[in-house]
Amino acid sequence: MSDRSDKTLPKGTLNTFSGVFTPSILTILGIILFLRLGYVVGSAGLMQALVIIAIANVISVLTSFSLAAIATNIKVKGGGDYYLISRTLGPEFGGALGLVLFLAQSVSIAFYCIGFGEALSSIMSNSGSFMTPQIIAAVAVAFLFVLAWVGADLATKFQYVVMAFLTIALISFYIGGFSNWNTSLIGANWTKPLGGPGFWVIFAIFFPAVTGFTQGVSMSGDLKDPGKSLPTGTFLAVAISIVIYFSVAVIFAATSTTEILSVDYSAMNKISRWGFFIDAGVIAATLSSAMASFLGAPRILQSLAGDRIFSFLIPFAKGFGPSQNPRRGVLLSGLIAIITIALGQLDLIARLVSMFFLISYGLLNYATFFEAKAASPSFRPRFRWYHPVLSLMGFVTCLGVMLAIDLKMGIVAIAILFAIYQYLQRTAGPSRWADSQRSHHLQRVRENLMAAGSDPDHPRDWRPYILALSDDQERRKNLLEFASLIEGGSGITTVARFLQGSGPRMRKERKAAADALKKEILQHRKDAFSLVVSGPEPQTALETTIQSFGLGTIHANTVLLNWMKENTPQDEPNSHIRNRQTIRYGESLRTAFRMGCHIVILHAPAEKWNSLSEIDPEKHSIDVWWQGDDTSRLMLLLAFMVTKNQQWSEAIIRVFAINYDDDSAENMAELQKMLEDARIEADANIVLNDKKEKNDGSRNSNDTEENTNENIFAELSNDSSLTFLPFTIKNSIPVDIYGNPVEHLLPKLGVTALVMAGQDVALDAEPEEGDAAIIAQALDALEMANQRASRAEKEAFKAAEIATEKMQEIELSGGRFDEKMIAKLQAALKARQNADIAAKKALKEQAKSSDAAKEAEALGAAPVKTIPGKES
Repeated sequence: MSDRSDKTLPKGTLNTFSGVFTPSILTILGIILFLRLGYVVGSAGLMQALVIIAIANVISVLTSFSLAAIATNIKVKGGGDYYLISRTLGPEFGGALGLVLFLAQSVSIAFYCIGFGEALSSIMSNSGSFMTPQIIAAVAVAFLFVLAWVGADLATKFQYVVMAFLTIALISFYIGGFSNWNTSLIGANWTKPLGGPGFWVIFAIFFPAVTGFTQGVSMSGDLKDPGKSLPTGTFLAVAISIVIYFSVAVIFAATSTTEILSVDYSAMNKISRWGFFIDAGVIAATLSSAMASFLGAPRILQSLAGDRIFSFLIPFAKGFGPSQNPRRGVLLSGLIAIITIALGQLDLIARLVSMFFLISYGLLNYATFFEAKAASPSFRPRFRWYHPVLSLMGFVTCLGVMLAIDLKMGIVAIAILFAIYQYLQRTAGPSRWADSQRSHHLQRVRENLMAAGSDPDHPRDWRPYILALSDDQERRKNLLEFASLIEGGSGITTVARFLQGSGPRMRKERKAAADALKKEILQHRKDAFSLVVSGPEPQTALETTIQSFGLGTIHANTVLLNWMKENTPQDEPNSHIRNRQTIRYGESLRTAFRMGCHIVILHAPAEKWNSLSEIDPEKHSIDVWWQGDDTSRLMLLLAFMVTKNQQWSEAIIRVFAINYDDDSAENMAELQKMLEDARIEADANIVLNDKKEKNDGSRNSNDTEENTNENIFAELSNDSSLTFLPFTIKNSIPVDIYGNPVEHLLPKLGVTALVMAGQDVALDAEPEEGDAAIIAQALDALEMANQRASRAEKEAFKAAEIATEKMQEIELSGGRFDEKMIAKLQAALKARQNADIAAKKALKEQAKSSDAAKEAEALGAAPVKTIPGKES
């Protein structure tokens, strides 16, 4: 946002006519109208000239619709196009466009003043004046600088004088044109003459004529009511200019030949009733266009500087006087204009400037389309004649015209804009305003969640949705970093805290804790979420959180937490406190496990965790203690996810399998085959321990055996950077695979992740497996049921037809019951019986088909059709 609060922003003084319509129409009716439109008609013919005018104005009309929609949806402040785009597409797009628009409009001052200099020099050439176009242009810049320095009010009064000259010049031209009207010339001038320049070359010459319709937008900060003035003034200016350009083109074709128009830039002067008014109009048009740019460019710079996107521009945010006139920006724009005049090479720069204007119109259209398609309830423009398709058409038209006019220069302009955008993406801080990007992301979330929900779950789609539980700020940082590792760039982490209590006071505490947690997380990670839950009892709050956390198909599937603090040793007198803590801890783990979540416990003392950063990345190793179950497969998968981090990409995964009785070649081949099927590179090792079968309920009485088991882990994994170790819960106490309390083992290892799988884990699942396969089987069964029902229905219908035919034969017999008729009666009765049996069979098959359809839908298949019953 600007460095001024909304309460201190100056109140605008300009209305629709003075602030929007006047600068827009004066910029549109510029030097192209007076000195180049005749050339366009003469070089392209009237038909192509009208097409050129139409295409150019399609851009202005479509962009005006976008402008009207977005300007009536938000309160438009200073900065015009820049403000609208930055508040919609964000500071990166807005900053890139704002900078190039300021430069483009500042350079445009020089173009218009050069045009003024050439026109005045041509008028003065008969008097032998020594004034060159460059000197005249410099004097004009100095004059306009004074007007802009004083402020928009004085400049606006000057524009009224210019408007009067333009009006008189056009009246003079229309009088002269209708006086010399020759209908036959229109037919002769209708088609393009031979040997003329190409269509897009002529279009490029004409297009600058319509680039002024957003000049009023640049004055948005000086308007009394921007939301009303911007659409009204812009549409009015565009509509009147369209009528003028089409009518002037037709008059050119009806009064002069294409041969004259294509070579005589002063044709308008000769057609006019009073030619000197055209000279005055040319001078007025060029000065008014330059004045509009002189007013607009500094205000774009001021708004851009006030948003603090570029630190070196901040001094230009300062305004002077009651209207906060951007004098520093006026000074810089004037300096750029003078330098541009001195350098020359205007043609090359002019083409680049035209590209920047086209990009700004294209982005304005895209920003409006972007805002509309985000489907945010906040998009409620008061302008009712709008549809997103109009903005999309405007964006595509701008892009196509830009590349058609000058492909190379268009690519250069896009490259410059993209380079600034990339720079801002890396350097810009948090956005100082709410743009539409978040609404767009939320709409995409909705669409993607709905799409994902329509497909059945499959092991191939699994990714970690982590619920990280921590009430310890000191250790939360390590937990966040570890969560990022096991996410592997594909999961989502939410850090949760539990507060015990209820009532209004707790609601305030929860709000404060949530704000603090969010701020803390942002210091370490920008891709994690926060959650604070309060309740009368933590255990219930945990269970409720795991059940209710998530949206659509996204639910927490992994609970991550730190190992208990080792601050109450077992050998101290208050070890009973430690025991109670261990039991409560185990009960929390059991709760998460019952909810179907994987559990990962991080044991990372500060000194061990910090030492990881001192290890060369290529020397990292990750150990996985394998026992051939779901927990083992989960640990192997998490180890692989860790290696997707750049700092761990060279780490070696070592698998220590303890589920084999011997290390035979067959067992080793089986272990290697498992890794190959899982498509995870790892060193396979089989670990034998003869004592593990002896370990039973007497574990606590046999310290030597317990120490032996612990030494196996310590001996093989003491040099590991990270160890994944399976655990289970026994008597509410976490124990290792040998049944020993893990708290005895952890001090002997480095950074360790204890893992327990809460659901099935498949590393080598095929696309045809899982719920998709079950649904496919159900759909196959449904198809067979439909086929059987269809056959039964046809049989019942055929049997009913036979029974009907037999009964009709009996009725036609006249009631004579001889042996032949008795046989027919028996056949009819048999046919009716067969029809009844077939009908019952058809009903049963239809019921089976309906049941099969319900079963398929219950498994997640889309609604399916059954064979409808027919009356037989």
